[in-house]
Amino acid sequence: MGSPQVAAEMKNNSVHEECLYLELSGHTEDRIVPLHTSIVLFLMSYCDSTSIKVFLVPNEDTAGGPLWENGAPTNIPLNILSRQDLPPVVRSCRLPALVEKDGNFCRAGLAVVLRHIIQRACDADCKRKDVSELLGFKKTCLKACAEVSQWTRLCEISIPLAVEGFLRDMSDQKAAIPPEILHLEDKLGEPVRVHNDDKIRRQKLQLLSKEREKDPDEKASERLLGCYFDEGADTTRDSKKENKDIEVDSLELRTALSKLSVEQVPAVTSREQPCIRKVKTADLPTLERVFAEGLYFTLTDVVLLPCLHYFFVSLGDCRDEGLKALPLLARWYQHVQEVPGVKKAASSCGIHLLNLTAPLPSAAIQIRSFCDPKKDKAESTDLHFRGGPRPTMNKLEENGISAKFTSHPCPSWSLDWRNLPLAVNPIEGKLSSERALRKQQQLDNIISIVTKLAKPGDTIVDFCSGGGHVGIVLAHTLPLCQVILVENKEESLVRAKDRCDDLRLNNIWFVQANLDYFTGPFEIGVALHACGVATDMVIDHCIKALAAFVISPCCYGFIQNTVKATFPRSQKFKSVLSFKEHMVLCRFADQTAVQLPPERRMIGKKCMGLVDLDRIWSAEEHGYTAYVSSMEPESCSPKNNLIVGSSSDRSLRVTA
Repeated sequence: MGSPQVAAEMKNNSVHEECLYLELSGHTEDRIVPLHTSIVLFLMSYCDSTSIKVFLVPNEDTAGGPLWENGAPTNIPLNILSRQDLPPVVRSCRLPALVEKDGNFCRAGLAVVLRHIIQRACDADCKRKDVSELLGFKKTCLKACAEVSQWTRLCEISIPLAVEGFLRDMSDQKAAIPPEILHLEDKLGEPVRVHNDDKIRRQKLQLLSKEREKDPDEKASERLLGCYFDEGADTTRDSKKENKDIEVDSLELRTALSKLSVEQVPAVTSREQPCIRKVKTADLPTLERVFAEGLYFTLTDVVLLPCLHYFFVSLGDCRDEGLKALPLLARWYQHVQEVPGVKKAASSCGIHLLNLTAPLPSAAIQIRSFCDPKKDKAESTDLHFRGGPRPTMNKLEENGISAKFTSHPCPSWSLDWRNLPLAVNPIEGKLSSERALRKQQQLDNIISIVTKLAKPGDTIVDFCSGGGHVGIVLAHTLPLCQVILVENKEESLVRAKDRCDDLRLNNIWFVQANLDYFTGPFEIGVALHACGVATDMVIDHCIKALAAFVISPCCYGFIQNTVKATFPRSQKFKSVLSFKEHMVLCRFADQTAVQLPPERRMIGKKCMGLVDLDRIWSAEEHGYTAYVSSMEPESCSPKNNLIVGSSSDRSLRVTA
């Protein structure tokens, strides 16, 4: 279907359904790449999702032809759309992206899109327990941002990219197993942690006890605990022992599969034996891992299956050798195939699952993998480190470094809140009157600076926007500017959109995504109380876009080294402080609550100033002009610092 025709059809159908846009960068006879696209299509097939219209968006260098249809679900219609025909809000995001019918609310990024597809499938059929359980305990599976969650990053980004890289290098028959896959193998070796697993573990103990009674010749300790902690376990024991291991393992698997249906796993007996009830929880046998996140099949397994399948297929003649290094992944791969609906969904997407016959590991291997060398303790220690903030602050002062605060350029500036529409007022965002007043003062501080920086036609991005307190006021106050709210939490953005609908604002977009998935151009970035390292990620995003920034940091105590940012940030601070000393400043920068003694609050304020000084010096190393100021009045928030910066073309406007 040609792109003009598709665009016209999309416009006609936009009032009826959501539209999903998936990247098509290449295809072979058995798969579509990137893997993010294959993963989304596999989930939609598993969920029988038909309420969302799907468009594949080819790259310019993607060869045409019908081959891509071989990897497309047979039960989901797909359309081709050129990149220039994408809705404007989607062009500002990395794919996959999903847009609501009115065209101004976009969800971008693999995890966000997948979670929304699941929610839509559950809305369409509330009886699909197998679908609702994909979100896991408390519905938090892959909800944490990849920028701060190592697990989300591994599953959402690292594994797909590693497999794609491996597939590109298939010509090298001696290509090493990607370290990301080896890391996932190690993760599968960690003990299972399941909410309220006491009952299941007692059932397992009872099953083991019954097996011991059937075979009294074997020592109880060997039968009951040996298969968990015996480092010399022989994987070639007689078939009778293997059958017993399978029977024990089937308890975990039956429990996992029962979670996907209305039926519950049957108890071993109607009542536990007294000797079983008396066993302490700490002495109960551990549960064997069945799926990626433990005992239950979740969205994480859906993400990993296409990736690991294509990896196993690509091993070809070297598969048996490769599986020797990945026994837990091989076992997981077989378990996933036992989930009802998985094989059907895979077949619909052209994924022909393998039957891996590699030796399956015993629990001993899993526990041993987790309990091995204490490599986490290999952290280097600073022999000259002294605790508390004063030694660190004194060390900085000895090197001529102290907190510096620039006077607020507009200390008395304020919006006329009484004459603004009610939906603009933060009190409409479900805040108490006292909190709403303080929020108004915080907004006055940021908006007063942004209005001096902004020019007609500018795009202003409210990062970590929450309920949109900053962005909504900016959109109302600066009607000639385009405002974009970027926030990971759906509930907050929905609240913001409801307020904007009441105001009938037409210069505001909503993007539910991790910060990395927003790639559009913009001139000014703002963030009110960006938590921990989020402040640094926003600054880096603004610098990359050559955009000015006005940011109020928060949660200094949550600052930590991540793949996106390491500390200290600037070369000046790095030459004086170690990471550990910098973390001392961050921890004490959180000591500014009003109920604390004045002296401690003063130390906290100085630590805030030093941490933010490091941030602006880092920005200056990228050619920016920047300063740290305090909100007026300072009582409007315990976290009342403002970091303001701009590139050369707007430097004079920052301090005007």
